[in-house]
Amino acid sequence: MAEAHEAVAFSFSVGHEGFNVDVSYDVFKALFYAGYRSWKLRCRRTLNSLYNSLYPGHPSRGIACCGVVAGLYFKGYDPSFHIIDWLESNIFRRYLQPRNGKILACIVFGGGGYILFIQLRQYTLKKLFSYHGWMYQEHGKNIGLVPKIWSVLVKLCVGRNPSLFSCQNFLPSLPLPSLDETLRRYLRSVRPLYDDNEYQRMEKLAEEFKQTIGRKLQRYLWLKWIISTNYVSDWWEKFIYLRGRSPIMVNSNFYGLDAIYIRPTTIQTARAANLTCAAFRYRTELDHENIKPLMIQKFVPLCSSQYERQFNTVRIPGKETDKIIHYADSHHVAVYHKGRWYKVFMFYKDNLLQPCELQLQLDEIIRDTTPPNYGEEHLAALTAGERPLWAEARETYFSSGVNRYSLEAIEKAAFVLILDDEDFEIGTSMTGKLDDYACAILHGKAYNRWFDKSFNFIVSRNAVFGFNVEHSWADAPITGHLAEYVLSEDIMNYGYDALGNTCGTPRFTALKPIKLKWNIPESCNLMIEKSLVQATKVYNDVDLHIYVQDSYGKGFMKKHRLSPDAYIQMSLQLAHYRDSGHFNLTYEASMTRLFRDGRTETVRSCSIESSHWVKAMEDPTVSKVERIKLLRAACDHHQLQYRDAMSGKGIDRHLFCLYVVSKYLNLDSPFLHQVLQEPWKLSTSQTATTYDDKRLTKLMSQKPDLAEKMALDRLKNIAAAGGGFGPTPASYEDRYPQFNRKKKGIKAGGGFGPVAADGYGVSYIITSEDLIFFHISSNKSSAETDSKRFGQRIQQAMQDMRELLESESKSASSSKNEKKISTVVPSTDQPA
Repeated sequence: MAEAHEAVAFSFSVGHEGFNVDVSYDVFKALFYAGYRSWKLRCRRTLNSLYNSLYPGHPSRGIACCGVVAGLYFKGYDPSFHIIDWLESNIFRRYLQPRNGKILACIVFGGGGYILFIQLRQYTLKKLFSYHGWMYQEHGKNIGLVPKIWSVLVKLCVGRNPSLFSCQNFLPSLPLPSLDETLRRYLRSVRPLYDDNEYQRMEKLAEEFKQTIGRKLQRYLWLKWIISTNYVSDWWEKFIYLRGRSPIMVNSNFYGLDAIYIRPTTIQTARAANLTCAAFRYRTELDHENIKPLMIQKFVPLCSSQYERQFNTVRIPGKETDKIIHYADSHHVAVYHKGRWYKVFMFYKDNLLQPCELQLQLDEIIRDTTPPNYGEEHLAALTAGERPLWAEARETYFSSGVNRYSLEAIEKAAFVLILDDEDFEIGTSMTGKLDDYACAILHGKAYNRWFDKSFNFIVSRNAVFGFNVEHSWADAPITGHLAEYVLSEDIMNYGYDALGNTCGTPRFTALKPIKLKWNIPESCNLMIEKSLVQATKVYNDVDLHIYVQDSYGKGFMKKHRLSPDAYIQMSLQLAHYRDSGHFNLTYEASMTRLFRDGRTETVRSCSIESSHWVKAMEDPTVSKVERIKLLRAACDHHQLQYRDAMSGKGIDRHLFCLYVVSKYLNLDSPFLHQVLQEPWKLSTSQTATTYDDKRLTKLMSQKPDLAEKMALDRLKNIAAAGGGFGPTPASYEDRYPQFNRKKKGIKAGGGFGPVAADGYGVSYIITSEDLIFFHISSNKSSAETDSKRFGQRIQQAMQDMRELLESESKSASSSKNEKKISTVVPSTDQPA
């Protein structure tokens, strides 16, 4: 196994015979190619910046414009109305010959005119994208005149083939809602939570706030809105994420799981190599900006700024606040296995390693029997415990020497790869093993994940994949995009041989993995163990359960003309009311990426309409017709809230920023204090499919049985080769009985820890027409919560809602049949 000194380019020693110099030419070459690659990357980014600044135009069109202007001018047609002559005579004549001056004047006029034209298009698009009336159009109904005109104008102005960051210049700023409107929406949202006396108290506090300091705070916030691209995002990152002093494990980081219907191999290093190489290919696509920005309705772009810090990023602890460091480039990954940390280079002579070449390095790590250095095995527990403790340890023991070098190898890595020493089980069966797998990805053992890195790829001993993500730098859809890409590349591009190893033949022998060295004194190890005790207490309290809803899904919901997301939110309201006995403040995350640097906004799912429907469901005297009417009203109101949140009319981010301003001005507000202290007893989020890979979509939609055949053929080849790992084809089919169904999605989603100590965190993903995963978290220490019990509540709520809507269908069908009979069968009091 290579040691750290192998990464040193040269060393010398002094002896009796003079100087002795040892030179590592391989490392010199590696450094040369690393510098060469970084130079190419900087050039690429410069060209991309030029392209993006001219989008929706193109530099080639600007050059063509200059050529047309020059051609017309020298043909005797002056398109500049003598501006070119003025430029040549007053500016360029003193430096150039008359003809050359005229050519340069033509270029300046043509280029300047083209830039002004592009600026006008960008300004027009920014104004057009500030309109969100199209979002409020009901599905299935005729589109109004204004949205039609708007869509035509957008299509005329927007360019073709945008790169990832091309649309950033004409995304509008997040609008600042009026104070009166936010207070009105807030009071309406909390009406179901309070009795009459408490609600009147909140009304009084809100009115007092508006009449005293509210207007002043709004004016200060308006100034911030004027000078910033987004008046929320920087404060949200700083105060919600980076200022938090509690452990980020469970409390902030979130997780994602593997695909559920495809198990391409059970060899750990092969799967890890494919996924890691796929991630680096994705990073290359990001660096080159070849990935297209996500679009709504195929022409409304979403903000792409969060992609910038996906790789080469780390959260650095501080005593009072953390900070995010993003490195321009990285040529390696940090790998953890059985208590040891390694640095693995991903490039050789400016070439990205192939999976078969990377697997050799990972195999060498697996075979390594070197024991961990003192304190190394539990070192990552520092990132899982209290932040001030980690900040103190980092400043004291990791600011110089070998510890600094090794820590930088982890922090400057593209990401962290964990080769776990446990087996994970995944499928659609609600077993304890599935819950254990989710817990392992969320928190592991607290010391075998580096929670400060932007993300950790985790591969189990039996090659099941998962990822853990630090939340401050971006939101879940960004990492979901990456996960879908690498999973599709793993299956559709790289693949595996008959034995489950990576395909291909190594082209060369790359640099060996470098085992990182540590010099951990006893005092530092005590801090590591103290942090581990803190983290262990946190994760031992986690009650995580995955409920799989497979009796029906979004197909049934859409059949009854209900939004799947609104439908699921109503089921959660009914389930939570039955679980707790009263209504609670409910958080659903909505995105604001229609605006520049936008992140999220809150949708308050517990509303007047939803509470009326829930009460009706629990009241046996209310008819089914009335319940259905109330359900549709609740779903419609929830959709309206969601659209308002997406279009910048949310409640909570505005109130949060007003609270921050009040703290800067040292002004106390009982109203804002009450608002910010209200606990989110139910925190929810939908995991959406954000990346539409054409090959994977084609595979799953046109050839639904091909994925099954790939997996079963792989297992047959393993059995024929005498492999002793993985289930047999028969047992695979038994384990996943739904494998043969036609699926458009294969992700199991992911989840997060509970927000409130006595509340639930629920993340759900609508995987297919008849499959939904609910990731439910709570705290074992709370007597009010139980994740498995809440999963049963959700199951019962979904069943009750299905029976309710089926009764409507049966009633409509019966009425239709009666009407048909009455029109066909003649009346008995008339002659036949």
